[in-house]
Amino acid sequence: MSQNQENTVRNNTVDQRFEMMIDGKLSMIGYEMPNENIIIFTHTEVPEKLEGRGIASRMAKAALEFAKSNNLAVIPLCPFVKSYIRRHPEYHPLVK
Repeated sequence: MSQNQENTVRNNTVDQRFEMMIDGKLSMIGYEMPNENIIIFTHTEVPEKLEGRGIASRMAKAALEFAKSNNLAVIPLCPFVKSYIRRHPEYHPLVK
């Protein structure tokens, strides 16, 4: 993976997750899309050694911007994404 691809949030549609590679370690927010109008964020994973660096927040923002730009209703089952939305009112209208 090239240096500019590392530290970039990527939507991995095959594995249904927004992901980042940092220091060779994978962080991700998993999702499901039961239809073309809804995205369900299921869980967030950041390796313990990478915690506290804002990685999950960067992925949450990218995931929610994806939902917003694609007019998707968001169901935040993941506690982290739910908390992120609570702190960022601009994403409240996406939640169904």
